[in-house]
Amino acid sequence: MDPSRSLPMADEPARERADAARNREILLAAAAELVESDGVDAVTTEALARRAGVGKGTVFRRFESREGLMAALLDRSESEWQAAILSGPPPLGPGASARDRLRAFGRSRIELTLRHAALIRAAGHAGTRAYAPVAFAAMHVRYLLGELGVSGDLGYLATALLAPLEIPILEQQVEVEGRSVEAIAASWDDLVDRVIGSRSLRGSDGGAARR
Repeated sequence: MDPSRSLPMADEPARERADAARNREILLAAAAELVESDGVDAVTTEALARRAGVGKGTVFRRFESREGLMAALLDRSESEWQAAILSGPPPLGPGASARDRLRAFGRSRIELTLRHAALIRAAGHAGTRAYAPVAFAAMHVRYLLGELGVSGDLGYLATALLAPLEIPILEQQVEVEGRSVEAIAASWDDLVDRVIGSRSLRGSDGGAARR
């Protein structure tokens, strides 16, 4: 069994009444549409209230602040991404070899983190816990390393593999060094192959598709 299934999905909120949860989802969907059409800077509590057809006070009651709203958007995206890892199509989800899943994990994280860069900054401290829970990502990577027969301190290796996926490093590479997302993803693939070693590449990753 995948140990990451026992972990909470991206800071699961307290259970809400059905109508409250439905209203919250309507607001988040409207906010996501605003981000997509006009960018993060356009998402204010006033703009969201107008788009969703509710009062400004309703938005404040649901999210308390603009940062809280941004954090909720990140949490929504994070939950969808984690669900794709746990039960989505391969290679990110089950059904592919551990090597292919590890590669897909890094590539998807690179793309998602860069896509949400402005949102992460807007969320500020409120988004710290909403985005990329370390426990989930580290447990998933550690599990795949174990499936590949990698030896050594798997927890430390997982931490080392996750480090290049952090937003300051990715933004440095894209904005300062001028690297493309595809080039960064190719470097991730190379790093994965170096960590798992030739032993895994020769055939010890086949059993990872069992889950």
